[in-house]
Amino acid sequence: MDPSIEREISQINDDVPFRAFTSHRHHTWAKTYHSFPELYIQPHSIQEIQKVVHLARRCRRRVVVVGCGHSPSDLTCTSSWMVNLDRFNKILRIDSNSNVVVMQSGIRLYDLIAQLRPVQLAMPNLGSIDNQSIAGAFATATHGSSTRHGILSQSVLSLKIMLANGDEVSCSADKNIDLFRAALVSLGAIGIITEVTYQAIPAFRLQWSQSLHPLEEIIADWEKDLWDRSEFTRIWWLPYKKKAVKWRGDKTDEDLRPPPSNRWTGALGFHTYHILLYISTWIPRILPSLERFVLSVQYGFRYDGDRTTAVQEGQTGLLMNCLYSQFVNEWAIPLEKGPEALTRLSAWLHGDQKTAQIPFNLEGLYVHAPIEVRVTDTSTKPGPRPYLDNTVPDGPTLYLNATLYRPYNTDPPCAKRYYEAFEWLMKELGGRPHWAKNFSTVTKEEFYSMYPRMKDWLRVRDEVDPEGTFVGDWHRRHILPNDKGKKRLKLEERMMKSKPAKGGGVDWFGQLPPRYLSSQSGEESFDMIHKAEAAKSAILQSD
Repeated sequence: MDPSIEREISQINDDVPFRAFTSHRHHTWAKTYHSFPELYIQPHSIQEIQKVVHLARRCRRRVVVVGCGHSPSDLTCTSSWMVNLDRFNKILRIDSNSNVVVMQSGIRLYDLIAQLRPVQLAMPNLGSIDNQSIAGAFATATHGSSTRHGILSQSVLSLKIMLANGDEVSCSADKNIDLFRAALVSLGAIGIITEVTYQAIPAFRLQWSQSLHPLEEIIADWEKDLWDRSEFTRIWWLPYKKKAVKWRGDKTDEDLRPPPSNRWTGALGFHTYHILLYISTWIPRILPSLERFVLSVQYGFRYDGDRTTAVQEGQTGLLMNCLYSQFVNEWAIPLEKGPEALTRLSAWLHGDQKTAQIPFNLEGLYVHAPIEVRVTDTSTKPGPRPYLDNTVPDGPTLYLNATLYRPYNTDPPCAKRYYEAFEWLMKELGGRPHWAKNFSTVTKEEFYSMYPRMKDWLRVRDEVDPEGTFVGDWHRRHILPNDKGKKRLKLEERMMKSKPAKGGGVDWFGQLPPRYLSSQSGEESFDMIHKAEAAKSAILQSD
């Protein structure tokens, strides 16, 4: 660590701990990216978070907040200061009459679920995993799969945010609404979410079934009741066999009944499939044959119409095992475009270029199964939506998720060309990429066209964080305006270099701002900045 920063930290004489560690190696869950923050900080209180922000500005350092690192992109990579809120994770209060829950922002979803269970409450909806923190889950527009639910932030009633000036500000549909709409999908660039007020629902059990069907049957049912018959529905598509597993779930009062299992659904199947995927990186042509293994081992199916059922606690039933390290490229398109998307992508993977009309060469390219198909409808509930909400504004949204596994952290050979073709099709169908995934071909101009309210998000971001305390290379590459002829924001971090990581993935190195401290010093300087910025803000209402 820079000696001048060490001196600055040591000179702060107060009773507020600064729980910082050096030599931390950060990596995404999938180990796609690795970075080496100067400090890894785990605050336990609001006062400690405020101290981090104060010192970061004094020491001219960017601040990155990270939870489980489940995004496989470099969004959370930094060589500056990394803040983890796993110790800032308490439920503060529960209103038993309204089922409203107030919690600290670092609580992981699995911990929230466990603490709601004794009071007979639950989250209304959930994605495929529960490892994320509550703030991290909605910061990138995480979603489940139901036409009766929108993205997870739809259940957020209000927030408290620690801004770059150290002020903790409240926002909701009724107060500081611009800040609320920017922070609901913040991408980590607005401030540090500190408190979440959330609308829970009564706990429920989920009866679900999954069954095997020909792809043409799924497409034929699309306009009937495929997505509306049950509260929760998702599809796993196996493109080479032209089959799909249809999963449906509904609330029930029936007794719990675990899903069927056999020796292949446990460790034996997990490791066997992992080894076969690794072999496929060298012999890709075996991948179509592996779909039969996936059907029989992961789902237990052999024939059309095969079906399994279970009754589980609601939050357990909605989860899915992500299995192995992976690239994930997921896009949101209008639900009515789904049959065209599946038909054309299927045709391309089977060499039918006339039907596919996707201008990319398929020769030697093989992909992994399954391709996940999910749905949401954020338009079902009135209220302000996030400025960067990637769902359709006035109806249901379909998500197509092209997952590519990285067996033993080895990149699949088809990734670049497959994702170029997939993204080309998604853009032609009016799609928007999931913010936390591995999209690669979207330009800033395309993002600005996709998001008419992007300018509002940028306006709020610029006002509450003018120096770029929370801005990194990912933000500049994808959504912040080009800075031709201008200096970067004072605390903005840019990627300096990257290199292949030992054991797979990429080592990421950032360029820190110049090594000087703020010209003013101590609490007096910070208070002056704090009060001046708050006074001139056109966005914020005082608490």
